[in-house]
Amino acid sequence: MKSKKYFSIFIIHLSYMAVLVAWLLTGCARMGTPDGGPYDETPPRVVHTSPRYGAANEKDVKRIVIEFDEIVKVENAMEKVVISPPQIEQPEIEAMGRRVTITLLDSLKPDMTYTIDFSDAIVDNNEGNPYGDYAFTFSTGENVDTFQVSGHVLNASNLEPIKGILVGLYKVDDQQGDLPDSVFRTIPFERISRTDGSGHFVVKGLAKGNYRAFALKDQNQNYIYDQPAEMVAFSSRILTTSSQPDIRPDTIWHDSIYYDSIVMTPYTHYYPDDVILTAFESAQQNRYMLKSERPILQQFTIYFTAPSDTLPKLTGLNFDAHDAFVVDASQHNDTLHYWIKDSLIYNLDTLEMQIDFFETDTAGNLVLAVDTLRLVSKLTKAKLAKQEQERFEEWAEEYRQKVKRERRAAEKAEKEAAAAADNGEEDESGKDKKDSKKKKSKDDDGIIIPPMPEEFLEYRVSNMQGMAPDKNVDFTFSEPLDSVDLSKIRFSMKVDTVFVPARYIFRQVPGKIKTYRLYAEWEPDSVYQIELDTAAFVNIYGSRNEARKFGVKIGSLDTYSTLFVILQDADTSAIVQLLDGSEKVVKSIKVTDGKADFYFIAPGTYYLRLFNDANGNGKWDTGDYDTHLQPEQVYYYPDPIVLKAQWEITQEWNPASLPLSKQKPAKITKQRPERERVRRNRNAEREKNKNK
Repeated sequence: MKSKKYFSIFIIHLSYMAVLVAWLLTGCARMGTPDGGPYDETPPRVVHTSPRYGAANEKDVKRIVIEFDEIVKVENAMEKVVISPPQIEQPEIEAMGRRVTITLLDSLKPDMTYTIDFSDAIVDNNEGNPYGDYAFTFSTGENVDTFQVSGHVLNASNLEPIKGILVGLYKVDDQQGDLPDSVFRTIPFERISRTDGSGHFVVKGLAKGNYRAFALKDQNQNYIYDQPAEMVAFSSRILTTSSQPDIRPDTIWHDSIYYDSIVMTPYTHYYPDDVILTAFESAQQNRYMLKSERPILQQFTIYFTAPSDTLPKLTGLNFDAHDAFVVDASQHNDTLHYWIKDSLIYNLDTLEMQIDFFETDTAGNLVLAVDTLRLVSKLTKAKLAKQEQERFEEWAEEYRQKVKRERRAAEKAEKEAAAAADNGEEDESGKDKKDSKKKKSKDDDGIIIPPMPEEFLEYRVSNMQGMAPDKNVDFTFSEPLDSVDLSKIRFSMKVDTVFVPARYIFRQVPGKIKTYRLYAEWEPDSVYQIELDTAAFVNIYGSRNEARKFGVKIGSLDTYSTLFVILQDADTSAIVQLLDGSEKVVKSIKVTDGKADFYFIAPGTYYLRLFNDANGNGKWDTGDYDTHLQPEQVYYYPDPIVLKAQWEITQEWNPASLPLSKQKPAKITKQRPERERVRRNRNAEREKNKNK
């Protein structure tokens, strides 16, 4: 009996050992991180809503619950979720577990379709798989409206897509589009949307009918245009809703690189889908005095929030302000630099003055306002004196060291000369030399410091090496000038080996009181010279320029390119601008006979922009809603233009051939579109990596 029992135990142990060995062999063959199972690649799915999706006659809805088949979250709800019609009191949006809850705090309007557009904000909690472009809809009336209007909002000045701006619609009764101007300023939008990173918008839940569209950078979130500083767009185009069946290609991806197939999916195409709104900031903004400052004794600055046609009136309270200043005003008179000419005035510790200026009142009208300014310099007389003393001491020490170096060099030379002359014998002359050395040693501490050298006028000169023949030389001074002595300016051209006097004009650049320009008929591949005597320029504080000489080298024709632009259907007031890669204007040319010719262009990659200069002032002007004035229309040539040395390129361009939303080249578009959120096939990627 015992032998049978021991045999049975032996068999059990043997079986156990076999299983253990097999398990170890399997485990050794699969060394590495344990497999956590396949990725969850299935996006969340709606399983229940309350109220029912697309339900009608839901008049008393206060809380909306959307339930999914897995745990979800709502990302960037404030940025992406849009409720239409707009809610003055913002709803509460919360994601907990498998539910997304929207609590409406405003009362609902009768006979209205409500749309809660989540865009791609809903994702699953684990892998971030997006649910997709989801919008929940219900109606307080008998019908649920399903029409849509879509398009783009662009910055009027440069066609940059505008992200996050509101687009609102008002319904109009007929094709005439009659809509009181006060509507946009007094009644909130009826339907809204918000643009994405491409400036694209879709207004959903529309009834069949006619609409007008507006865009608004709503600063106070009341859905009306009541702040002059708000960016705005308006259009007189009547948008008539319609739809028709259509088919779109949908790509089925195998992984992030390869796709399985393209499926043609039927869908309802809603029109219009080509709305373009160009947004701008009105020049008629609220105007008030922002601040004033006095950085140095001789100068103070006053800042305003908006432009003005006139300068303020200044009345000195502790000084005579008559003819006391030179005013350096910005182009729109919103930044004013005052340079004080009289030392008796600018040496006052505090300047007290009355300022009369125009500002915007509570009704939005410009009215005359009066204020008092007390301006104390940030750089006081004591600080200025201390700085002057420090500069003098620094210069005096440098002067002392220079004199001592010169004396030591002289003594060394004297020793060497004496040693060579007396051959080591001391005589009366040697004694005299020792006495002389002692005397010089005593004089080391008695170095007389002369006055500091004159501080000459500071200015900058534009680049003059390799200058294009159609450019000129600019002199920009740090302070306004009092006088220019043309007799102390000599201009010449190098002919063979000598400089021959040449004709020139030297005058102040309009609108820039501290910049002067030297005009000349520059010949390619030539050398010129500008000689300035001392005191050719003297500023309002008596500082004069130091005598200087400048060389000007004009580039050779074979180093430039030429671009001829031939325009089709261009406005007669159009101006074409040549832009570099940072969108800086290189040259501007007014269109003549349908052409704009650009000469002497350095090789490089360029872009073209055109605007219709409706008022003929040579610059782009913004719009104004109250006067129905649209901003001046801007266009871009859609492709970069590469120019090389000695090239002559003719480029034809029809500015209206493409929609505005497709014109600006991607290379110079700063607002990038948002990256589309797509489901990744991570399981396929993992299998592919395993098989490598």
